[in-house]
Amino acid sequence: MVDTEYDGLRLQVYLAKCDVGSRRKCEALIAAGQVSVNNLVVRVQGTKVHYRDVVTFEGKEVHPTAQMEYILLNKPEGYLCSNYDAEGRPIAIDLLKASGDRRLFHVGRLDFKSSGLIIYTNDGAFANAVAHPSSEIEKEYILEVDKPLLETDLSDFKTGVNMDGVWYRIESYRIINQFQVSLVLIEGKNREIRNLFAGRGYYVRKLKRIRIGPVTSFNLRPGDYRNLTKQEIHDLTLSEKRGKHGSRN
Repeated sequence: MVDTEYDGLRLQVYLAKCDVGSRRKCEALIAAGQVSVNNLVVRVQGTKVHYRDVVTFEGKEVHPTAQMEYILLNKPEGYLCSNYDAEGRPIAIDLLKASGDRRLFHVGRLDFKSSGLIIYTNDGAFANAVAHPSSEIEKEYILEVDKPLLETDLSDFKTGVNMDGVWYRIESYRIINQFQVSLVLIEGKNREIRNLFAGRGYYVRKLKRIRIGPVTSFNLRPGDYRNLTKQEIHDLTLSEKRGKHGSRN
């Protein structure tokens, strides 16, 4: 029997707690007719599930994961944020030796050449809350480029730039030296930083994420990981109406 903590949850949230996937992915699975409640296919988003209900995904009964995991990894360069790669490249999740056979998934991503902090979890609701742009969680990066930085470019990036119909914008920046800058983003579109700087003729030598909201590395070496603290989990999952973490330039 499922604990009464899960009594009256929306179906997509329940599925996320069952380690089926993020809340957004679970919504898609419901819409596709892959989820049943008490032997009836449910396609209506927001359907409430109670602890006595039998919920199945692809014909198999699912239950909320007994132990949620929240792991912070300092990803080295040359590792892929994926559960599989046809080219046989190193996979970041393989660095989590303690994960065993639990299915963990990354919250957001870092590309193959980038390094730094990324969170792995089996809590889909948590992953959705952290990754969704409405949560306004800051991500801070240290960027190194191949030629002296122009502050006019950085100022433009803070105002916002339209590139091939896609709007890119950094939240703030802090120049470290003529080749390095600290950047803060909120939404973080795919390859946003690389696309922005390539558009102005810069080559990105290094890109490292050093902060996710209130979460920092605690001196994690590349390839090392730790559990998030209860306070960090709490701070990351506050209401989406909360204020933004960190400072402003």
